[in-house]
Amino acid sequence: MFWKALALLAAGMAPAVGAEEFDTHVDMLSRDAATFYVQGAIGGLGAVDLMVDTGSGYMTINEEMLSELKRQGGVRYLSQVRGRLANGDELSVPLYSISRVNIGGNCWLRDVEAAVFPGGTRAILGLSALKQASPFIFSMDPPRLVLSHCAGRAEIAES
Repeated sequence: MFWKALALLAAGMAPAVGAEEFDTHVDMLSRDAATFYVQGAIGGLGAVDLMVDTGSGYMTINEEMLSELKRQGGVRYLSQVRGRLANGDELSVPLYSISRVNIGGNCWLRDVEAAVFPGGTRAILGLSALKQASPFIFSMDPPRLVLSHCAGRAEIAES
């Protein structure tokens, strides 16, 4: 009985999440058993496939993307960051703020921090972007992201 009362008290203290917060649904494409992609766009680059990685602290782009974004004026240098890769190696990379990122056509984010990886590596949709659209749900069956707090196209154009 004590644990039941404690659970009810804790539930009452948790912030309420309304269904209206989960208002953007983005289908993911599964390319193999453990890799999911969404269609996206980066202001100044256009359409890009983004690999969804909830284990990555930052969104990532590659040096080629950065060069084009610099030409278009869609990025701002922030700092150098050091991180640990999935294989255990450490890497120091530049961190930029990307002015506009779109996830799935209906979710626009502003000023997304992105780490820049060498060469032509794939773009990754990591937590620096997903936290702006949180709370979010990552569903594997069906493969879908359900996002909150997305700006519309008109809101992004006005800023």
